[in-house]
Amino acid sequence: MTTPTRTAPDYIATTGRALLAAIFLISGVGKLAAPAGTIGYIASAGLPFPELAYAGAVFVEVILALALLVGYRTRLSAALIAAFTLVTAFAFHFHLGDQNQFIHFFKNIAIAGGLLQIVAFGGGALSLDARRTA
Repeated sequence: MTTPTRTAPDYIATTGRALLAAIFLISGVGKLAAPAGTIGYIASAGLPFPELAYAGAVFVEVILALALLVGYRTRLSAALIAAFTLVTAFAFHFHLGDQNQFIHFFKNIAIAGGLLQIVAFGGGALSLDARRTA
């Protein structure tokens, strides 16, 4: 059995996955470090069941981001993270008269767009998904 030759797009796809996963992992670890503050922030936004929303956010930002990072069930992970990102854009940052929130809103929209590229094209050759199908 020969080892497949890796190309620049293989490494670029992996780097893209890692960069997208990083923002969620950092945010998720921050939420784990300060659960009360995060739950309070969620409640202040008027979302129902802030404790449940907190648990969901931690799941997405830690577990699904790790899955994205290693390329496990990449399309599903990216789709769920994209949906989460769009929901958070509208729930927390849709204050377009505030320049800071305007930037955060469209940053989330752009991140969701990058995640949808992964949904469309998969995790690439350097992913656990590629190993499972090989």
